[in-house]
Amino acid sequence: MKQLLCLSYTTWRAWPDRTQQLLTRFNDVEILFFEPAAERASWFTRPQGRRVRPHITVYTLPTPLPAPGDAAILAQRRREKCSLYIQKVMAKHQFREPVLWCNHPAQALFIDELAYRGLVYDCHRLWGDEWLDRESDLAGRSDVVFAASKALAERLSPCSKNVALLPNGSNPLIFTQQPTGVPHIIASLRGHRLLCRVGDLTAQTELSPLIYAAQHRMEWQFLLVGRYTQPVADRLKELGNVHLVGQVDPMDVPDYLAPCDLLFDLLQRDQRPAGVVPIRVYEYLATGKPIVLMAEPGLEEPLGDAVYTSYDEEGFLYRCSLAMREKTSLAPIRQEYARMAAWPNRAAECMSLLETGGLF
Repeated sequence: MKQLLCLSYTTWRAWPDRTQQLLTRFNDVEILFFEPAAERASWFTRPQGRRVRPHITVYTLPTPLPAPGDAAILAQRRREKCSLYIQKVMAKHQFREPVLWCNHPAQALFIDELAYRGLVYDCHRLWGDEWLDRESDLAGRSDVVFAASKALAERLSPCSKNVALLPNGSNPLIFTQQPTGVPHIIASLRGHRLLCRVGDLTAQTELSPLIYAAQHRMEWQFLLVGRYTQPVADRLKELGNVHLVGQVDPMDVPDYLAPCDLLFDLLQRDQRPAGVVPIRVYEYLATGKPIVLMAEPGLEEPLGDAVYTSYDEEGFLYRCSLAMREKTSLAPIRQEYARMAAWPNRAAECMSLLETGGLF
């Protein structure tokens, strides 16, 4: 059977990220998935060798991967400890020269530590300059590099001749089903225009367009679904029409989106200027509702007229007003984008490229 060893920078979770969405659809591939180290106190209590899918087994690395700036001795110890652990697990599962799948520049340290038949680097976001050398090494040594946007593909092209564009995707059927219920906070806001964003809010989130719109259109109600930091809450607490919903069960997210008039997204400072369309935006598209996105000037807009793009605070307010007055529904166009971007299609494209490249 085909074998793949994945080094992931995120833990295996109930609501899958990009890596999980792709790998879970590689049904004819036996996969060992190594998630990052847990807190020291919980590492020994986290089950090792968890069978999360019939073909995927998850292990947790025993120590964090070395980061730029770590002392040389500490970095060497961490690399050796993780490498020995991975090799031990590979031997247990009789993994001999699998395809090695990486999704973070830190994993470049394992290029010469593990036996593998082919190397894949899945670049789904822009990493900081401190990772430049390791990312260049990882991309340069990879047999296939997947890039989640054209801007990332262009950035990595000097390092590799085998860069393939592989945007994010979604599970559109989840967002086209009838709602199972109306969340309490939405029921309390009946009769108001509802604008919603899904995703975490941190110090890296550019909140100024949201604040500007909320201050100028007090009759609009803004729902922010996802985790948030205390500084974000402090900054938004004076706005009576901005509601921090907090984290909800992922399966309940469609119930929050269905009653809303408009869905929007904001820029992340640590993601500039990658031009990556987040997974949540593909989920927005599946609903067919108007969408307003903050974007970086000069980058190609991959979703064309299916979304309303703005570049500053005033533009965001104007685009929101325009979107909610949409005369001709663009719902079919949006839902077609979501259908084409369905994860099964992305995974099939990914596997085809791996097979064409001789890795499988």
